[in-house]
Amino acid sequence: MNYQKITKGTFIERPNRFIAKVLINGKEETVHVKNTGRCRELLVPDATVYLEDFEDHMGTRKLRFSLVAVEKICKQNNHPLLINMDSQAPNALIKEEFYKWASKTGNSFRPETTYKNSRFDFSFETKSVKGFLEVKGVTLEKDGVCMFPDAPTERGTKHLTELIDAKQKDYWAGVLLLVQMSGMKYFTPNKLTDPKFSETLKLAKASGVEILCYECSVTPDSMTLGKKLQVVL
Repeated sequence: MNYQKITKGTFIERPNRFIAKVLINGKEETVHVKNTGRCRELLVPDATVYLEDFEDHMGTRKLRFSLVAVEKICKQNNHPLLINMDSQAPNALIKEEFYKWASKTGNSFRPETTYKNSRFDFSFETKSVKGFLEVKGVTLEKDGVCMFPDAPTERGTKHLTELIDAKQKDYWAGVLLLVQMSGMKYFTPNKLTDPKFSETLKLAKASGVEILCYECSVTPDSMTLGKKLQVVL
């Protein structure tokens, strides 16, 4: 997954969930933030950020820049860790992977598929199986361990519950935790922030739902699928 035009800036502040103030080429700009989550550990004053520049194709956009990635200074080695924080990037990347898979196998997939009271990110079908896949982008890191969620998520818990239901009705069911950074030790659910999600994730695994986790190789203008990570529940 690639961005067309990227520029570098320095984060100043975030007045609300949707916008931020960023210093770009010596000028303070109001930019769109492509992640409505808290991201408090990422968007700190003076952090280096990367923004997609829509100068040449604004269309109906009101803001020229969208903030898509940030450098976080890791406490363990004092080195910057580049994190893609674009909440649309995980689904865009997995959609690309599904297209590759479908073109090679002749199987089919569909984004945004309704099942009961949920809308799963993807459904797919082969000659022998039908399934659902829910994708969760992971941007929270502490001491080389990645976690989800960074805030309580009733919606995430509901998705897990209905994946369990789908599995019981003989569908393949899985959740993909896509880590929007690289170099992680393992993944674990954020039990302190959302114990209900953590317990439901354990129940999902026990019920046969596949719990998958992959990290990503991230550059300022791209994100590609990386290695599989261990999931510690």
